[in-house]
Amino acid sequence: MKIGILQTGLPPEDLEAEFGSYPGMFETLLAGHGFTFESWSVVEGVFPGSAEAADGWLITGSKHGAYEVHDWIPPLEDLIRDIYLADIPLIGVCFGHQIIAQALGGKVEKFKGGWSVGPTTYNFPEGPKTVQAWHQDQVVQVPEGAQTVASSDFCEHAALLYPGKAYSVQPHPEFGDGFVGKLIETRGKGVVPDEILEGAASRLGGPLDRGDIGQQFARFFKTRGLS
Repeated sequence: MKIGILQTGLPPEDLEAEFGSYPGMFETLLAGHGFTFESWSVVEGVFPGSAEAADGWLITGSKHGAYEVHDWIPPLEDLIRDIYLADIPLIGVCFGHQIIAQALGGKVEKFKGGWSVGPTTYNFPEGPKTVQAWHQDQVVQVPEGAQTVASSDFCEHAALLYPGKAYSVQPHPEFGDGFVGKLIETRGKGVVPDEILEGAASRLGGPLDRGDIGQQFARFFKTRGLS
């Protein structure tokens, strides 16, 4: 099964040299499930020829907001709708979670409650899972037909299931402690309040359930379900 990765953001160059690209992180997360991969850097205007260019699709995170004005966002939304209508499984993470919701009629905005950074626990149907977070934007209105399947006190719509069609999550299962620690040291300062960065740094080193979310992704690609 070929998974097409739609790259919507670029990591800082020094972090990419150490930790790899965003598509590479997802290839690692999904390793061992028999998938092959091809990536398109849509943030740089590189798009697949059609929704049928892959058997399943994954949209990465990004520093950009889904509601921002960029030349590549409208064609990405068109592609999302094409994938959805073509009945090809689609997964989104962070920005990917948000842009899928927006493309399908939901609403995304900069959350008044501020930032969520670092290891964060979300309530899933099978129990709590701790995954890395790095976001201020949130889905605040769910598209028709979507179901909220995970949440936290900070993020009401932390995972959305579009039955048989798409699955998306707000946190970053592809991020490990090392990458987030470097983000805290570099990208976070001056952007995220210091007390939030300090709290996130203090939680690094604990157990993460990123592998469980990776298993969810693999099951969804193969079966269109989460269990």
